[in-house]
Formats: sequence, structure tokens, C-alpha cells
Amino acid sequence: MCRSIKTLRPPALPEEATEDEIRAAALQYVRKVSGFRAPAAHNREVFERAVEEVARATEVLLAGLEVRGAGRASA
Repeated sequence: MCRSIKTLRPPALPEEATEDEIRAAALQYVRKVSGFRAPAAHNREVFERAVEEVARATEVLLAGLEVRGAGRASA
């Protein structure tokens, strides 16, 4: 769906995702779902609120994930 959104969890990302990376992914998601690259003035507030909510949900998701086998050498 959103091919420009990169995976934000280890091992795809060697360290914790930054706030900027999370917000960029949230922005790409909201752009894709809404169909707008930039919202019109009358939609700006709801667009920005959606970006913030998606970013918060992403932070919760990443904080709660347990990545098993991360850091294990393959045989």
C-alpha cells in the first residue's frame, strides 16, 4: 500500500525509530488514505490531527512489539 513507508522496528532499523521517522510514516499513511498530498485549508486541522494520532499509535505499537530472535546469528 504505502511503499515509501519503511519498516521502523529492528532488525530492519538498527536502532530505535526517531520521532521524525515515526511522523514521516504517519504522514505518508494519512496522505495515502485521504488521497491528498497536502490538505486544503478547510481540511488541514483534521489532516494534522490524523497524522498525530497515527504517530501516537505507531509509538505504542513499536514500544509493545517483542522481536524474537533479533541479534541472533544465523547458522
